[in-house]
Parts: sequence; C-alpha cells; structure tokens
Amino acid sequence: MEDNIVLMDCEERMEKSISSFAESLMKVKTGRASAGLVRDVEIDYWGTPTPLYQVSNISTPDATQIVIKPYDKNQLKEIEKSIINADLGFTPINDGTVIRCNIPQLTGETRAKLVKECYKMAENAKVAVRNIRRDAIAELKKDKSIPEDTERALEDDVQKLTDNATKKIDQLVKAKESELTTI
Repeated sequence: MEDNIVLMDCEERMEKSISSFAESLMKVKTGRASAGLVRDVEIDYWGTPTPLYQVSNISTPDATQIVIKPYDKNQLKEIEKSIINADLGFTPINDGTVIRCNIPQLTGETRAKLVKECYKMAENAKVAVRNIRRDAIAELKKDKSIPEDTERALEDDVQKLTDNATKKIDQLVKAKESELTTI
C-alpha cells in the first residue's frame, strides 16, 4: 500500500501548491480594496516582527478604501511606517484612531501588466505541480515490488491529479484576469 501513500502525498503537495498560488493572487492589486493587500505587511510590534492582521482589525468599507484599526493605538505610527516601507502603491492616512488607505484606480496599461504577471505566476505554479508529478512517478519507479501494469495505472492516476491541479490553476488565473479587466 506504499503506492497509495505516494498518491496521497502527491495530491497533498499539489493542493499546497494551488493554495500558495491562490494566496499570491490575492496580493495582486486590482484597483479594488482588499484586506489581502495589507494583511501580511509586517510591523515591529514591541521589537517582534508581526503580521498586520495580528495587531489590528482590517476592513474595507467600500471598494476604494482599506481601514486599519489597531488594537493598540500606540502602534498607529509603526503601522503607517510599515505600509509606506512595503511600497504597495498607496499612501496610508493616519487620523489618530485608524489608518485609511485609498486605493488608486488602475490604468489600462497597469491592468495589462498585472494580468501578464498573474499568468507568469500561474506558469510557475504549473511548473511546481509538474515537478511534484515527476517526483511521484520517480518514487513509483523506485519501488520494484509494484507490478508493471499497476505502476502504469498509478502513473495515470498521478497524471489525472496533475491535470486537475493544472485546471484549478487555470480557473484561478482566469478569475483573477476577469477581476483585473473589469472596471
């Protein structure tokens, strides 16, 4: 039953690759406010690098603004400085109680560039999935106790997993392209 372990490991690794790709897509700005744009910005929280979402409440009251309300008001300056240093393409506005970030509208040229970047990210995710496929097949070939016809059937199963993962990546990038090109 070691062959089932190889398939389960392959599937798990491919799902992790897809999840990582989906997270990367969330960070691509679309001209609309999203908590994902600032969520992972790290601030110096009393000497410890900490993601922004752990020290504040991040909300999007409308499609063009992100509002960050820190749990500790003493961190406002630090949050503002971290967002500026992250070079996200917008400037935080500190009003003494919350930080507001107005998201600028994207130009057509910028949208096209971002779509192209998303497709590059998708291709990198597909390469990662194909590398996982290669590793799984090598693992199956290494096990000499598996009969040849069973090995071929398992390789077909690995290929099906690869095809499904590639399809999911394509769906994610198409959805992001649609989001980017819709004004």
